[in-house]
Amino acid sequence: MAIIKVENLYKVYRQRKGREGLSGAIKDVFNREYKTVKAVDGISFSINKGEIVGYIGPNGAGKSTTIKMLIGILVPTGGNIDVNGIMPFKHREVNAKRIGVVFGQRTQLWWDIPLSETLSLMRYVYDVPEKQYRENLKIFSDILGIDQFIHTPVRQLSLGQRMRADISVALLHNPDILYLDEPTIGLDVVVKERIREFILEVNKTRDTTVILATHDMSDIERLSSRVMVINSGKLVYDGHLDTLKRQYGSEEMIVAELLNKIEDTSELTGMGVDEIKYQDNKITIKYDSLKINSSTVLRWLIDKAETKDISIKVTPIEDVIRRMYAVRN
Repeated sequence: MAIIKVENLYKVYRQRKGREGLSGAIKDVFNREYKTVKAVDGISFSINKGEIVGYIGPNGAGKSTTIKMLIGILVPTGGNIDVNGIMPFKHREVNAKRIGVVFGQRTQLWWDIPLSETLSLMRYVYDVPEKQYRENLKIFSDILGIDQFIHTPVRQLSLGQRMRADISVALLHNPDILYLDEPTIGLDVVVKERIREFILEVNKTRDTTVILATHDMSDIERLSSRVMVINSGKLVYDGHLDTLKRQYGSEEMIVAELLNKIEDTSELTGMGVDEIKYQDNKITIKYDSLKINSSTVLRWLIDKAETKDISIKVTPIEDVIRRMYAVRN
Protein backbone atom coordinates (compact mmCIF):
# COMPACT_ATOMS: atom_id res chain seq x y z
CA MET A 1 0.00 0.00 0.00
CA ALA A 2 1.41 3.39 -1.08
CA ILE A 3 2.04 5.80 1.79
CA ILE A 4 3.51 8.47 -0.54
CA LYS A 5 2.15 9.30 -3.99
CA VAL A 6 3.72 11.96 -6.20
CA GLU A 7 2.30 12.83 -9.62
CA ASN A 8 3.87 15.19 -12.16
CA LEU A 9 5.53 17.29 -9.44
CA TYR A 10 7.14 20.61 -10.36
CA LYS A 11 9.00 23.29 -8.44
CA VAL A 12 9.98 26.34 -10.47
CA TYR A 13 11.96 29.34 -9.23
CA ARG A 14 12.49 32.77 -10.74
CA GLN A 15 16.18 33.57 -10.42
CA ARG A 16 17.49 37.08 -10.86
CA LYS A 17 20.10 37.59 -13.58
CA GLY A 18 22.66 40.12 -12.38
CA ARG A 19 24.55 42.10 -15.03
CA GLU A 20 28.25 42.90 -14.69
CA GLY A 21 29.83 46.23 -13.96
CA LEU A 22 28.52 49.59 -12.79
CA SER A 23 26.39 50.12 -15.89
CA GLY A 24 24.90 46.66 -15.43
CA ALA A 25 24.08 47.39 -11.79
CA ILE A 26 22.33 50.64 -12.80
CA LYS A 27 20.32 48.82 -15.47
CA ASP A 28 19.31 46.21 -12.88
CA VAL A 29 17.80 48.95 -10.70
CA PHE A 30 15.35 49.96 -13.44
CA ASN A 31 15.01 46.81 -15.50
CA ARG A 32 15.66 43.55 -13.68
CA GLU A 33 15.96 40.37 -15.69
CA TYR A 34 15.01 36.91 -14.46
CA LYS A 35 15.43 33.35 -15.64
CA THR A 36 13.24 30.37 -14.81
CA VAL A 37 14.87 27.42 -13.05
CA LYS A 38 13.10 24.07 -12.76
CA ALA A 39 14.42 22.57 -9.52
CA VAL A 40 12.01 19.64 -9.86
CA ASP A 41 10.73 18.89 -13.33
CA GLY A 42 7.60 16.74 -13.56
CA ILE A 43 8.57 13.72 -11.44
CA SER A 44 6.17 10.93 -10.43
CA PHE A 45 6.63 8.03 -8.01
CA SER A 46 4.97 6.11 -5.20
CA ILE A 47 6.49 4.60 -2.05
CA ASN A 48 4.91 1.77 -0.10
CA LYS A 49 4.69 1.60 3.69
CA GLY A 50 7.80 0.04 5.20
CA GLU A 51 10.09 0.69 2.22
CA ILE A 52 13.58 2.14 2.53
CA VAL A 53 14.24 4.15 -0.62
CA GLY A 54 17.54 5.74 -1.56
CA TYR A 55 17.09 9.12 -3.29
CA ILE A 56 20.31 10.09 -5.01
CA GLY A 57 21.63 12.65 -7.45
CA PRO A 58 24.39 15.25 -7.89
CA ASN A 59 24.41 18.60 -6.10
CA GLY A 60 21.56 20.79 -7.34
CA ALA A 61 19.67 17.85 -8.83
CA GLY A 62 16.51 18.51 -6.79
CA LYS A 63 16.76 15.98 -3.93
CA SER A 64 16.38 18.41 -1.04
CA THR A 65 13.71 20.40 -2.89
CA THR A 66 11.65 17.22 -3.33
CA ILE A 67 11.98 16.33 0.36
CA LYS A 68 11.01 19.86 1.43
CA MET A 69 7.83 19.58 -0.64
CA LEU A 70 7.07 16.16 0.85
CA ILE A 71 7.38 17.48 4.41
CA GLY A 72 5.37 20.63 3.61
CA ILE A 73 8.08 23.30 3.88
CA LEU A 74 7.79 24.19 0.18
CA VAL A 75 4.65 24.57 -1.91
CA PRO A 76 4.82 22.83 -5.30
CA THR A 77 4.50 24.92 -8.45
CA GLY A 78 2.48 22.12 -10.00
CA GLY A 79 1.50 18.48 -9.60
CA ASN A 80 0.07 16.48 -6.72
CA ILE A 81 1.52 15.12 -3.47
CA ASP A 82 -0.30 12.69 -1.20
CA VAL A 83 1.48 11.73 2.02
CA ASN A 84 -0.53 9.48 4.30
CA GLY A 85 -3.75 10.74 2.73
CA ILE A 86 -3.07 14.48 2.99
CA MET A 87 -1.33 17.25 1.02
CA PRO A 88 1.65 18.21 3.24
CA PHE A 89 1.72 21.97 2.55
CA LYS A 90 -2.02 22.29 3.22
CA HIS A 91 -1.99 20.30 6.47
CA ARG A 92 1.45 21.02 7.90
CA GLU A 93 0.66 20.41 11.56
CA VAL A 94 -1.05 17.08 10.91
CA ASN A 95 1.77 16.02 8.60
CA ALA A 96 4.46 17.08 11.09
CA LYS A 97 3.07 14.72 13.73
CA ARG A 98 3.33 11.78 11.35
CA ILE A 99 6.86 12.31 10.07
CA GLY A 100 10.42 12.58 11.35
CA VAL A 101 13.05 14.67 9.57
CA VAL A 102 16.84 14.79 9.86
CA PHE A 103 18.91 17.24 7.81
CA GLY A 104 22.60 16.45 8.18
CA GLN A 105 23.61 20.09 7.70
CA ARG A 106 21.09 21.46 10.22
CA THR A 107 19.84 20.56 13.65
CA GLN A 108 16.51 20.77 15.49
CA LEU A 109 18.23 20.66 18.88
CA TRP A 110 18.37 23.62 21.26
CA TRP A 111 22.01 24.69 21.28
CA ASP A 112 22.56 25.77 24.89
CA ILE A 113 20.56 23.18 26.83
CA PRO A 114 21.28 19.49 27.48
CA LEU A 115 19.91 16.88 25.09
CA SER A 116 17.67 15.58 27.89
CA GLU A 117 15.86 18.95 27.97
CA THR A 118 15.38 18.96 24.19
CA LEU A 119 13.88 15.46 24.32
CA SER A 120 11.59 16.49 27.19
CA LEU A 121 10.40 19.57 25.28
CA MET A 122 9.82 17.57 22.10
CA ARG A 123 7.82 15.06 24.10
CA TYR A 124 5.29 17.81 24.89
CA VAL A 125 5.40 19.23 21.36
CA TYR A 126 4.41 15.84 19.92
CA ASP A 127 2.25 14.83 22.91
CA VAL A 128 4.17 11.59 23.40
CA PRO A 129 2.72 9.32 26.14
CA GLU A 130 4.97 8.72 29.17
CA LYS A 131 5.29 4.98 28.51
CA GLN A 132 6.27 5.48 24.85
CA TYR A 133 8.72 8.20 25.86
CA ARG A 134 10.51 5.95 28.35
CA GLU A 135 10.56 3.00 25.95
CA ASN A 136 12.05 5.13 23.19
CA LEU A 137 14.71 6.62 25.47
CA LYS A 138 15.80 3.07 26.36
CA ILE A 139 16.01 2.10 22.67
CA PHE A 140 17.98 5.25 21.84
CA SER A 141 20.36 4.51 24.71
CA ASP A 142 20.76 0.81 23.88
CA ILE A 143 21.42 1.24 20.17
CA LEU A 144 22.61 4.82 19.68
CA GLY A 145 24.27 5.24 23.07
CA ILE A 146 22.73 8.65 23.80
CA ASP A 147 22.85 7.95 27.56
CA GLN A 148 26.58 8.75 27.37
CA PHE A 149 25.88 12.41 26.52
CA ILE A 150 22.20 12.99 27.29
CA HIS A 151 22.99 15.56 30.03
CA THR A 152 25.57 17.44 27.93
CA PRO A 153 24.69 20.81 26.32
CA VAL A 154 24.21 20.36 22.59
CA ARG A 155 26.92 22.89 21.72
CA GLN A 156 29.47 20.58 23.40
CA LEU A 157 28.50 17.49 21.41
CA SER A 158 30.67 16.10 18.64
CA LEU A 159 29.20 15.84 15.14
CA GLY A 160 28.56 12.12 15.57
CA GLN A 161 26.83 12.63 18.91
CA ARG A 162 24.70 15.44 17.49
CA MET A 163 23.57 13.28 14.57
CA ARG A 164 22.57 10.47 16.94
CA ALA A 165 20.69 13.02 19.04
CA ASP A 166 18.92 14.46 15.97
CA ILE A 167 17.78 11.00 14.87
CA SER A 168 16.50 10.29 18.39
CA VAL A 169 14.44 13.48 18.41
CA ALA A 170 13.08 12.73 14.93
CA LEU A 171 11.89 9.27 16.05
CA LEU A 172 10.65 10.18 19.54
CA HIS A 173 6.98 10.25 18.47
CA ASN A 174 7.13 7.00 16.39
CA PRO A 175 6.55 8.66 13.00
CA ASP A 176 5.18 6.72 10.03
CA ILE A 177 7.80 8.23 7.69
CA LEU A 178 11.42 9.20 8.33
CA TYR A 179 13.12 11.61 5.93
CA LEU A 180 16.91 11.59 6.08
CA ASP A 181 18.95 14.17 4.14
CA GLU A 182 22.69 13.38 4.37
CA PRO A 183 22.36 11.72 7.82
CA THR A 184 25.94 10.42 7.93
CA ILE A 185 27.80 13.34 6.37
CA GLY A 186 31.21 13.88 7.96
CA LEU A 187 30.90 10.96 10.39
CA ASP A 188 33.49 8.29 11.09
CA VAL A 189 32.96 4.68 10.07
CA VAL A 190 31.92 3.45 13.54
CA VAL A 191 29.23 6.10 14.04
CA LYS A 192 27.96 5.63 10.48
CA GLU A 193 27.48 1.93 11.04
CA ARG A 194 25.72 2.48 14.37
CA ILE A 195 23.27 4.88 12.72
CA ARG A 196 22.66 2.48 9.82
CA GLU A 197 21.96 -0.41 12.19
CA PHE A 198 19.51 1.76 14.09
CA ILE A 199 17.64 2.80 10.93
CA LEU A 200 17.35 -0.83 9.86
CA GLU A 201 16.08 -1.81 13.31
CA VAL A 202 13.43 0.93 13.34
CA ASN A 203 12.32 -0.04 9.85
CA LYS A 204 12.07 -3.70 10.83
CA THR A 205 10.34 -3.34 14.21
CA ARG A 206 8.05 -0.37 13.48
CA ASP A 207 7.56 -0.72 9.71
CA THR A 208 8.75 2.88 9.38
CA THR A 209 9.04 4.14 5.81
CA VAL A 210 12.47 5.71 5.19
CA ILE A 211 13.45 8.11 2.39
CA LEU A 212 17.20 8.52 2.33
CA ALA A 213 18.81 11.35 0.32
CA THR A 214 22.59 11.04 0.39
CA HIS A 215 25.85 11.26 -1.53
CA ASP A 216 27.30 8.41 0.51
CA MET A 217 26.80 5.35 -1.68
CA SER A 218 27.73 3.03 1.17
CA ASP A 219 24.56 4.27 2.94
CA ILE A 220 22.51 3.27 -0.10
CA GLU A 221 24.10 -0.18 -0.40
CA ARG A 222 23.73 -0.87 3.32
CA LEU A 223 20.16 0.35 3.77
CA SER A 224 18.08 0.31 0.59
CA SER A 225 17.38 -2.08 -2.25
CA ARG A 226 15.32 0.46 -4.23
CA VAL A 227 16.89 3.65 -5.54
CA MET A 228 15.49 6.70 -7.26
CA VAL A 229 17.99 8.80 -9.22
CA ILE A 230 17.24 12.46 -9.95
CA ASN A 231 19.30 14.58 -12.32
CA SER A 232 18.59 18.18 -13.37
CA GLY A 233 15.18 17.95 -11.72
CA LYS A 234 14.08 14.85 -13.64
CA LEU A 235 13.66 11.34 -12.26
CA VAL A 236 15.96 9.30 -14.51
CA TYR A 237 15.82 5.95 -12.71
CA ASP A 238 13.48 4.26 -10.25
CA GLY A 239 14.10 0.62 -9.53
CA HIS A 240 16.17 -2.04 -7.84
CA LEU A 241 19.77 -1.24 -6.94
CA ASP A 242 21.01 -4.52 -8.45
CA THR A 243 19.33 -3.72 -11.77
CA LEU A 244 21.06 -0.34 -11.81
CA LYS A 245 24.39 -2.03 -11.18
CA ARG A 246 23.83 -4.52 -13.99
CA GLN A 247 22.80 -1.80 -16.41
CA TYR A 248 25.60 0.66 -15.73
CA GLY A 249 28.19 -1.34 -13.81
CA SER A 250 28.44 -4.77 -15.40
CA GLU A 251 32.23 -4.63 -15.62
CA GLU A 252 34.01 -7.06 -13.29
CA MET A 253 37.64 -7.84 -12.65
CA ILE A 254 39.37 -11.00 -11.47
CA VAL A 255 42.79 -10.61 -9.87
CA ALA A 256 44.75 -13.81 -9.30
CA GLU A 257 48.19 -14.56 -7.90
CA LEU A 258 49.71 -17.36 -9.97
CA LEU A 259 52.42 -19.91 -9.26
CA ASN A 260 53.11 -20.30 -12.98
CA LYS A 261 52.57 -17.82 -15.82
CA ILE A 262 50.00 -18.55 -18.55
CA GLU A 263 51.69 -18.02 -21.91
CA ASP A 264 48.66 -18.10 -24.20
CA THR A 265 45.56 -16.13 -23.21
CA SER A 266 43.99 -15.87 -26.66
CA GLU A 267 41.23 -18.27 -25.64
CA LEU A 268 40.05 -15.78 -23.00
CA THR A 269 39.94 -13.00 -25.57
CA GLY A 270 37.84 -15.26 -27.78
CA MET A 271 35.42 -15.78 -24.91
CA GLY A 272 34.77 -12.03 -24.75
CA VAL A 273 37.26 -10.86 -22.10
CA ASP A 274 38.08 -7.18 -22.61
CA GLU A 275 41.53 -6.85 -21.04
CA ILE A 276 44.29 -9.06 -19.62
CA LYS A 277 47.29 -7.67 -17.74
CA TYR A 278 50.29 -9.22 -16.02
CA GLN A 279 52.29 -7.66 -13.20
CA ASP A 280 54.95 -9.90 -11.71
CA ASN A 281 53.06 -13.05 -10.71
CA LYS A 282 49.61 -11.44 -10.79
CA ILE A 283 47.11 -11.55 -13.62
CA THR A 284 44.21 -9.09 -13.94
CA ILE A 285 41.29 -10.05 -16.17
CA LYS A 286 38.60 -7.46 -16.99
CA TYR A 287 35.31 -8.50 -18.58
CA ASP A 288 31.67 -7.54 -19.00
CA SER A 289 29.56 -9.79 -16.77
CA LEU A 290 26.65 -9.46 -19.23
CA LYS A 291 28.76 -11.14 -21.93
CA ILE A 292 30.69 -13.67 -19.86
CA ASN A 293 30.18 -14.76 -16.26
CA SER A 294 32.84 -15.03 -13.60
CA SER A 295 32.45 -18.82 -13.29
CA THR A 296 33.57 -19.31 -16.91
CA VAL A 297 36.66 -17.14 -16.40
CA LEU A 298 37.52 -18.83 -13.09
CA ARG A 299 37.21 -22.34 -14.57
CA TRP A 300 39.54 -21.39 -17.40
CA LEU A 301 42.04 -19.78 -15.01
CA ILE A 302 42.15 -22.72 -12.58
CA ASP A 303 42.51 -25.15 -15.49
CA LYS A 304 45.47 -23.24 -16.96
CA ALA A 305 47.48 -22.36 -13.88
CA GLU A 306 48.09 -23.05 -10.22
CA THR A 307 46.65 -20.16 -8.25
CA LYS A 308 47.71 -18.90 -4.84
CA ASP A 309 44.97 -16.29 -4.36
CA ILE A 310 41.90 -15.16 -6.35
CA SER A 311 39.58 -12.19 -5.84
CA ILE A 312 36.63 -10.85 -7.83
CA LYS A 313 36.04 -7.09 -7.86
CA VAL A 314 32.80 -5.52 -9.07
CA THR A 315 32.26 -1.93 -10.17
CA PRO A 316 31.89 0.36 -7.11
CA ILE A 317 28.45 1.91 -6.79
CA GLU A 318 30.03 5.39 -7.09
CA ASP A 319 31.30 4.49 -10.58
CA VAL A 320 27.89 3.06 -11.49
CA ILE A 321 26.20 6.37 -10.68
CA ARG A 322 28.87 8.41 -12.49
CA ARG A 323 28.39 6.32 -15.63
CA MET A 324 24.65 6.76 -15.41
CA TYR A 325 24.98 10.54 -15.23
CA ALA A 326 27.41 10.48 -18.18
CA VAL A 327 24.97 8.49 -20.30
CA ARG A 328 21.99 10.67 -19.35
CA ASN A 329 23.79 14.00 -19.93
